[in-house]
Amino acid sequence: MVDTGSTAWLLGSAALVMLMTPGLALFYGGMVRARSVLNVMAMTFVCLATVGLIWVFYGYSLAFGPDWFGGLLGTLRLAGLHGLAEQTVGPAGNQVPLYAFVAFQMMFAVITVALLAGAIAERARFWTWTVFSVVWTTLVYIPVAHWVFAPDGWIAAKLHVLDFAGGTVVEVNSGAAALALALVLGRRHGWPKQAVRPHNLPFVMFGAGLLWFGWFGFNAGSALVAKGSAATSFLNTTVAGAAAVLGWLLVEQFRDGKPTTLGAASGAVAGLVGITPGCAYVEPLGAAAIGIVAGVVCSFAVSLKYKFGFDDSLDVVAVHGLGGFAGTLLIGLFATAGVAPGGVNGLFYGGGLDQLWRQAVGTLAVLGYSLAVTLLLGWVMHKFMGFRIDREAEIDGVDEAEHAEGAYELAVQSGRRGSALAGGPGSHRPAREETR
Repeated sequence: MVDTGSTAWLLGSAALVMLMTPGLALFYGGMVRARSVLNVMAMTFVCLATVGLIWVFYGYSLAFGPDWFGGLLGTLRLAGLHGLAEQTVGPAGNQVPLYAFVAFQMMFAVITVALLAGAIAERARFWTWTVFSVVWTTLVYIPVAHWVFAPDGWIAAKLHVLDFAGGTVVEVNSGAAALALALVLGRRHGWPKQAVRPHNLPFVMFGAGLLWFGWFGFNAGSALVAKGSAATSFLNTTVAGAAAVLGWLLVEQFRDGKPTTLGAASGAVAGLVGITPGCAYVEPLGAAAIGIVAGVVCSFAVSLKYKFGFDDSLDVVAVHGLGGFAGTLLIGLFATAGVAPGGVNGLFYGGGLDQLWRQAVGTLAVLGYSLAVTLLLGWVMHKFMGFRIDREAEIDGVDEAEHAEGAYELAVQSGRRGSALAGGPGSHRPAREETR
């Protein structure tokens, strides 16, 4: 029997996770230069379209369908979701419609792909990226989701790695793929000698706030039903985010002499990333410790791209990759069976090193697979489709080159093209008017 309360909870959580994608668009859009804001927002937003469709066509079936070949992938038996409207999932007494679960997991897939846009911001072709989002979801995200989230996936069922809400599937996976894409596309022209400053910090702060808000659905919603683990996850999400903000700001104060709003926003995201895999497995004090570690580690990790020379435009590798890696490993230290029924104890709670090595192996497996496959996929698409815009377009602005638009058309224009602000003829189709 369907539990209406849990169903409402899961649908609301899915909506919160969906809100994270426009929140990420604002977060990323504010961090780039004004001439690139529309492109990075479009790259983020289009994932709702591409991933949303393939998730129904075959994505959910391959990720959560009946297992095939030893926990590596599901089958296509559920492709198209035909005839599944009346099916339910979840524990007895708290079951929810299967479609609610499909929608919830769809939003996870969307935000994971969208995260990668930050690594190659200001230099990627929109249509190549759009095709990439489909292929990467198919070849990387879906298999990893099956490994970790499906009950019979090899990382979950055989290795017994704990990952409540996607520290490996979403965070480590996106961080490794982001590094691969940054290596394939190369550095932006002028980087790192030319300073690249965020053009709109209020955008960044507002986007981070939306991400934090959506993260309650991301973490607490992963309980699927309205019960104790949802409440634990909700509280721990707040605590870890708060601790990470302070951790990041303190690093900035001692290292640079000033705390910044960009640091506060980035620290919040780092803490939320760090607590994602273990939000239901640790006590609030453990969540605070994980948050502080994530904030400090990710703040220092931002400088790695300068040391090693890879241009990760918006620090996806440092914040999501290393933040997710740290958070997944720290479960092996801070997990306690007293929080989650049937859970395990980490090292600090008398559990020894057993869970820690499991967490390490599972995390490294996801990292290695995502990095290798994304490198190959990115190289093939760059060679045969052209992934990077040309130098002139990058210098003049990717928004104009890829979309024939600008984010801030503040001056009233006159002449043949008309004016967007004045509502002149051709204002909404400037490229076509130019050819007349």
